[in-house]
Amino acid sequence: MSNCAKRKVLSLFSGGGGLDLGFEGGFDVISEAVNTKIHPEWSTHTRNGWVRLPKTNFETVFANDIDENTARAWTNYFSHRRNVNGVFCTMSIVDLVKKELLGERILPRNVDVITGGFPCNDFSVAGKRNGFASHRLHDGTLRTTDATEESRGKLYTWMKQVIEIIQPKVFYAENVKGLMSLADVKEIIENDFREISGGYVVVPARVLYAPDFGVPQTRERVIFIGFKKSALLPDALAALQKTIVPKEYDPYPVPTHGYNNPDLLPYTTVAQALKDLGEPDVSVDLSHQKYSRAKFMGNHCQGQKEIDLNSPGPTIRAEHHGNIEFRRLSKEHGGILQHELDAGLVERRLSVRECARIQTFPDDYQFVVKNISFDELDLGIKPAEKGYFINSTSGYRIVGNAVPPLLGYHLATRLDIIWQKLFGDDK
Repeated sequence: MSNCAKRKVLSLFSGGGGLDLGFEGGFDVISEAVNTKIHPEWSTHTRNGWVRLPKTNFETVFANDIDENTARAWTNYFSHRRNVNGVFCTMSIVDLVKKELLGERILPRNVDVITGGFPCNDFSVAGKRNGFASHRLHDGTLRTTDATEESRGKLYTWMKQVIEIIQPKVFYAENVKGLMSLADVKEIIENDFREISGGYVVVPARVLYAPDFGVPQTRERVIFIGFKKSALLPDALAALQKTIVPKEYDPYPVPTHGYNNPDLLPYTTVAQALKDLGEPDVSVDLSHQKYSRAKFMGNHCQGQKEIDLNSPGPTIRAEHHGNIEFRRLSKEHGGILQHELDAGLVERRLSVRECARIQTFPDDYQFVVKNISFDELDLGIKPAEKGYFINSTSGYRIVGNAVPPLLGYHLATRLDIIWQKLFGDDK
């Protein structure tokens, strides 16, 4: 990456910062996740089967989420990269926009990119699928009246208002694949984004399959991308408005993993993701020591399967308790890792760290944290219960709700590659 000034990123619905970390780069991934035929520049720093991805030209200058534990995790991690005091805001996006419209300046200006994984609960096939008529409001409380623009399922419209206020050159909005199968939801959202004041061209949304990009997890996410028309070069504007965007202007990254193509690497596996991790009881990593103690509940429930070590893992869920997959099952419950069982290794669910590895978070990102000094963090919130700054229940939720950082890195580096063709400046 070049050494020019960083492009500013404003992050909404930030969660633990998977997309933020992906946009910034500078984190470790397993070597099997990097295809050096396609991205030789990514593997300049390797060590013991790991690759340190280069930093990008992007930096998060504002992050927002209503969940205090995600604020703890985000600030705790990013504070080790640079001074981020005051960067994370836990105000609801609805309240944030309302204050901005009343003249209170909260959001930074001169932002280049806005990202946001607006709430997916109401579009997920694993949820109630209420869509726009969510049963919850913007602050997470239960709705007691008819659905409004402040319902959780309509929070993308408040992201739209942030884009209207800030007028970035580019925005990314992310959600679950299930959104694509809910009536005309995809088209409605695309058209709403196209109506943003100031004028944005929105390329057709696309579902990205995480294993195609080196992520050892069968996660699928729909990505919406919009570009400010007045900031684009004339040729770029014409290209992005075509039904099929020319390859040289296509903002979506190219797959690096898959089958039946000699240039692609095989999909990364759970075994590769968990390499060099011992058992929780011998680990010094608190995020690995902690795992759900929920017992086997029978095959009729989610999360009652033994993880397949030889393929990408299932989508890591945010729920704690009994929805986290088993690292191994006993023979009685259908476990097939006989050599591990013979070695006396116990039936247990995936640890928080193992889930984070499958999500491509680096090991220096802590999801379970004992109480630390609040003098180091500008959060204005109290410690979590039972002596934990972040406990394991919150850790699972933060990991499961995140965009895999490696997937975010693919999006960011693709944007970096085509930036000059789009906008003509070096920033």
